[in-house]
Amino acid sequence: MSLLFDSFEEWRTYCQEEDKPLFEPVLRYEREQKGKSEEEIWNGLGKAYQVMKDAVQTGLTKEMNSYSGMIQGGARKVANHPVPVLSIEFQRLVARALAAKEVNSCMGKVVAAPTAGASGILPGTLVTLQEIHKLKDQTILEGLLVGAGVALILEKRASIAGAVGGCQAETGSAAAMASAAIVYALGGTVDQAFNAVAITIQCMLGLVCDPVAGLVEIPCVVRNASAAAIANSSAQIALADVSPVIPVDECVDAMGEIGHSMEAKYKETAEGGLAATPTGQRIARKVLIQDIEIMDDEVSEE
Repeated sequence: MSLLFDSFEEWRTYCQEEDKPLFEPVLRYEREQKGKSEEEIWNGLGKAYQVMKDAVQTGLTKEMNSYSGMIQGGARKVANHPVPVLSIEFQRLVARALAAKEVNSCMGKVVAAPTAGASGILPGTLVTLQEIHKLKDQTILEGLLVGAGVALILEKRASIAGAVGGCQAETGSAAAMASAAIVYALGGTVDQAFNAVAITIQCMLGLVCDPVAGLVEIPCVVRNASAAAIANSSAQIALADVSPVIPVDECVDAMGEIGHSMEAKYKETAEGGLAATPTGQRIARKVLIQDIEIMDDEVSEE
């Protein structure tokens, strides 16, 4: 078995016919692919979730200033702002997603879920979800497996790489993973979880990957926060049994088609979108000059 399933429909059918929870076939896949015991897999998931929680904490308590100067502790500012737009929980969600992604942009330790460019979305959503609903760690770890299963199918039918499918493939995929994990963790059905994935994809179709100066900082960091919000709104809609109308597999195929049709300059080349703006170009030149100066210094020292 090269991949878990080729479609969400196959996954749904398996769970219904075998009367298995959504995470179970993903756990079985992990055992078969990696030759590890269930205990080893759960321990590995626990370590991954701890890294996520640590990234959130680091981003909210340490100075997060990137080499380029584009990232300057935005997460802490959001967390400490005295006026919540909706609620303190929403403010924490946004701040935590920003925090974990800022750690990545500042060369800290994160979990690529499914990529480093989208590494703030699952931490932001799951840490906040666990806090609000007092969920056990085991429930969150099962949700991570559900998210992993979502990513495997997205990779098969579309892409999870910005260089292939644009940012819809990175933050879009991470948000879809998170929305399914949220629905699962809150006791939703298989259909509700997959509807959340479909709704999330519908909300993020066509998002380009246009990193300023070629760095995974702007607009990547703020997109992690917005994607975390979309994951939660999609889960809320799906849990209420609101239909996405377009089935999840068809949404994924549309995502793949859009990514394939997208011009190369919008797929992580830093040649279009925000990267091509006057300010984006000015920042790129500044970063390039800094890199050259560092290289010159290193050569001089030798």
